[in-house]
Amino acid sequence: MVIPVHDVNPVRRTPYVTYTLIAANVLVFLFMPGLSGSVAGDSSLAQLCHLQAFLDHHAAVPQELIHHRMPRLVPTGDVGVDPRQGPGCLVGPPDYDKSPALSVLTAMFLHGGWLHLLGNMLFLLIFGNNIEDRLGHVRFALFYVACGYAAAYGYAYFNDDSTAPLIGASGAIAGVLGAYLVLYPRARVWVLVPFLIFLPLRLPAWIVLGFWFGLQAVYSSGEGVSGAGTVAYAAHVVGFVAGMLLAWPLRPGTPPPPEPRGLLWGRRARRGW
Repeated sequence: MVIPVHDVNPVRRTPYVTYTLIAANVLVFLFMPGLSGSVAGDSSLAQLCHLQAFLDHHAAVPQELIHHRMPRLVPTGDVGVDPRQGPGCLVGPPDYDKSPALSVLTAMFLHGGWLHLLGNMLFLLIFGNNIEDRLGHVRFALFYVACGYAAAYGYAYFNDDSTAPLIGASGAIAGVLGAYLVLYPRARVWVLVPFLIFLPLRLPAWIVLGFWFGLQAVYSSGEGVSGAGTVAYAAHVVGFVAGMLLAWPLRPGTPPPPEPRGLLWGRRARRGW
């Protein structure tokens, strides 16, 4: 896996929506119940039960999205003790009304850990500013949400019996990556490639993003990774394709990214020789 750190693709305007999305995701994560202890490594059972109840309430659940029905029993957030199995999280009838469609939006701002959050925000920071610059602030916000919904419902369609909460901005950000591949395939991206040490390389976006998409497609089939069921790789694939399709009509009017001055000077110098 390659880790992108910077793209050589300047923007004309400040990406306010991208920065706002990053700030909102970080703030929501900091205030999610039960995560403060898990970050420090001392989560109690009560914190985990509270977090589980919070996610079931606010995260998108594939079975709810497709069949539009709430489960009979959900985590209550309380701890109980079973005489045979010991302490655990209590379940009971839900005491709230949940909109499955709205849960897709709230789920986009929930993350399961620091690595999940920081990885998503890194990709959004690097690639989101150029898509926002191309679409404009309002259209980019709508585009982001649309890709998130496409990813969530696409995943739910193929996993309609799943009751596992679906959280994270990965589906929406995958749409951003798909749009970037369509609009700026030749833009250069600095990446770190793990090979004994992390080697910095500057590669075309079509290689970086094409490789990323290929991995998601392989992982979504369950091949090449253990425990693939813990990550919604299929949502990444659907979000990426949705971003490509939405950005495709804009492709003819997109100018190629400007070359760095040093590289341009070098080419002129070689022509002179």
